[in-house]
Amino acid sequence: MVGFVIVSHSELLAQGVCDLASMMAKDVPMFPAGGLPDGGHGTSFEKIASAIEQANQGDGVLLLMDMGSAVMTAEMVLETYGYTDVKMVDCPLVEGAITGSVLSSTGASMEEIIEELATVAEQKKFDF
Repeated sequence: MVGFVIVSHSELLAQGVCDLASMMAKDVPMFPAGGLPDGGHGTSFEKIASAIEQANQGDGVLLLMDMGSAVMTAEMVLETYGYTDVKMVDCPLVEGAITGSVLSSTGASMEEIIEELATVAEQKKFDF
């Protein structure tokens, strides 16, 4: 299964997104990388790198980020380690984590999940 890393400035937010997505797809490897090592807000190179190693079960890892320096720090990790089986995905964090993990649980490939996550931002929650 494709694994996921949730990168956020907040440790609680990253953990919460993982918890929510895991309710829908409990067997999918999903790891939070939120906040700084001292518990403060920010993004941590070390937390992201460690979460990638934990999430990688052989079918690749997708990184979902909240904003700003989370994206920049994730890029630095990918550039430093030269991963070929880890990709960043630009999509809404919560909806992307749920949609992606459910697809992963069905055996979808990393490419199939990325393709579907590209449309998540366009999905309406309700119509007026």
